[in-house]
Amino acid sequence: MASQATAGDDENARHGLVGGAALQHRPWNSKSDLSRVLAALERFLSQAGFDRGPWLVVAFAAGIGTWFGLPGPLYWSAFAGGAIAIAALAGWVWPDRERFAQLRLAICAVFLMFSAGCLTVWAKSVLAGQEAIERPISGVFLGKVLGVDEQPALERVRWIVAAREPDSGVPIKVRVNVPADPDAAPVSPGAVIRFEARLMPPAAPMFPGGYNFARTAWFSGLSASGSVTGRVTIVEPGTGDDGIDAMRTALSRHVRSRMAGSEGGIAAALASGDRGGILEEDAQAMRDAGLAHLLAISGLHVSAVIGAAYFLALRLLALCPALALRLRLPVVAALCGALAGIAYTVLTGSQVPTVRSCIGAMLVLIALALGREALSLRMLAVAGFIVLLVWPESLTGPSFQMSFAAVLAIVALATSGPARQFLAPREESWLSRLMRQVVMLFVTGFVIEVVLMPIGFYHFHRAGAYGALANVLAIPLTTFAVMPCIALALLCDIVGLGGPFWWLAGQFIDLLLGLAHKISALPGAVSVLPAMGTGGFLLFVTGGLWLGLWSGRVRLLGLVPACFGIVWLILLEPPDILVTGDGRHVGLLDDSGDGLVTLRDTGSDYVRDNLREFAGIEGELTPLASWPGSRCNRDFCSVRIDRAGRSWDLLIARGRDQVPERSLAAACDKADIVVADRWLPWSCKPRWLKADRTMLDRTGGLAIRLRGKSVETVAAGQGRHGWWNPRGP
Repeated sequence: MASQATAGDDENARHGLVGGAALQHRPWNSKSDLSRVLAALERFLSQAGFDRGPWLVVAFAAGIGTWFGLPGPLYWSAFAGGAIAIAALAGWVWPDRERFAQLRLAICAVFLMFSAGCLTVWAKSVLAGQEAIERPISGVFLGKVLGVDEQPALERVRWIVAAREPDSGVPIKVRVNVPADPDAAPVSPGAVIRFEARLMPPAAPMFPGGYNFARTAWFSGLSASGSVTGRVTIVEPGTGDDGIDAMRTALSRHVRSRMAGSEGGIAAALASGDRGGILEEDAQAMRDAGLAHLLAISGLHVSAVIGAAYFLALRLLALCPALALRLRLPVVAALCGALAGIAYTVLTGSQVPTVRSCIGAMLVLIALALGREALSLRMLAVAGFIVLLVWPESLTGPSFQMSFAAVLAIVALATSGPARQFLAPREESWLSRLMRQVVMLFVTGFVIEVVLMPIGFYHFHRAGAYGALANVLAIPLTTFAVMPCIALALLCDIVGLGGPFWWLAGQFIDLLLGLAHKISALPGAVSVLPAMGTGGFLLFVTGGLWLGLWSGRVRLLGLVPACFGIVWLILLEPPDILVTGDGRHVGLLDDSGDGLVTLRDTGSDYVRDNLREFAGIEGELTPLASWPGSRCNRDFCSVRIDRAGRSWDLLIARGRDQVPERSLAAACDKADIVVADRWLPWSCKPRWLKADRTMLDRTGGLAIRLRGKSVETVAAGQGRHGWWNPRGP
């Protein structure tokens, strides 16, 4: 019996059992277990279609994004140094160097690109950034005009001027808006002018997560912006634009002279990249219909120009037998298309989406000339890396994000197995082939809209719902009707015969605008959401990159973070209270959650639009003084709101007159929250939050959520970057 028991125990031990049931834990063998983990990762990389190039660009972009997210130089140095250290360890201290070579190289390269991205944007910030002026200043300035941007739709001209501060004499570069005056003498780049203006430091975000003009100005080298308030005197006339700028300005003026209103503005935007002539209501309709990308020179326009140049060159060269027999005409046509694309990119201002599109198109032409696959993720990765290397700050802007996200969606869809199978050549009628192309166009448009929707919500807090339908109609209309008519009109204007083509282009642009207004006016055409946090946005980005850059079934894992992002969007709640950084504008979400009550009936469209966007509403704003339940005098408003199962008493300053300190202290004692655009004495002690001038100078704008008693501040997202200069301690 004893021997039988011993044999049974030995059998259980071999199967990891004690007493026939309990698990016996195997001792941890660090070397063998680590080898198994590394082997599993190596197999995953080899079987999942790992393409190192695109992921290295993602790592470079992640390093740039980390620099923006970390608070200061110590953190930036630690991140860059830590990434280099990990890469060094993976390169030198590595088990089984030959067995796990692919994984080792991937770790080394990825962490080196993390560090490179962080150091690149840090260097760009140091080289390009300029300190903002400390406070608003008014006076007479003497400066040299560096650039002129005409904006007839807004009835103004925008100048970039190199000037000096009146008191200190420190050189600064400023951007000023000048009211349009047809009787005033034209000012061209190079002119030395004396002008009276009011200048402001570049504005920080109005609310947490808002548009950061201060950051944009920092990387543009601007120290201030403002408006001309008095007379402008030309001390020395300018030498005029340089060759490209002069050509762009002349082309834009010529197009607007042949077509009036937004039609001329859209035609000028397509011809020269100048969008200053498009009326705001038409631009908003295009945005709400999902057609705003047609107004910015990007891949669609560059591809159309290059494709037209390639086709025309190929057909015209084929007419000459001597050339057709001696030259590889596709290569020559590709060279003609490349030259046309580069010229169009330079002429339209070389904006980031245009440069990206031009680089991508060049790579496509090279691939076609070499007989390689034209549409690939590596092509997109090269274009993205070049743009980020030159303009690393563009990573945080919607233009870069939307441009590359759309192209990534197109490439991932076009190279996927189901899409290849659906579009594979087969015996069928031309009508069936055309219908398959139309279906694929609609599916591509739908996928692009789904990809771009989180970006639209994050940056603009609104997105169009019918963009896929609108683009199916608008893209062919723009590519095959509007742009060819504008090109023919400009060509025929050389001999004075462009009139009919301008008329035809105007009819097509009217049709495009009519489509935009029709789509944007449909029920449910626009979805509005309150501000989305960076965490939810990063979930979408992670899921989208995983879906786009892997191949096979493993890419479906990207749906996990994307679904979490969708849940995040569904659960979004607007802040209960919004406070601007100067404390002058306060917004309260009303009891229904569909309206916003404001302290002042502001006349600024910029303030109103920001309040609506961050609250996620589209209705009109209600002044606090006329809202039931509020009590206001010339100095303060007192209001009670019910949130999170309790009542909150708010005291909000609305005047600048002196008030008795004892009365103010008594009012503060009865309030949970006090908001003021001025300094309040120490004796003012509300029960929870005191947001006066002292606090707001330090924090910037506030988004207050009463559920959980949380306060988000602008300062929390700025760190110690050069563009953030809080006045408080």
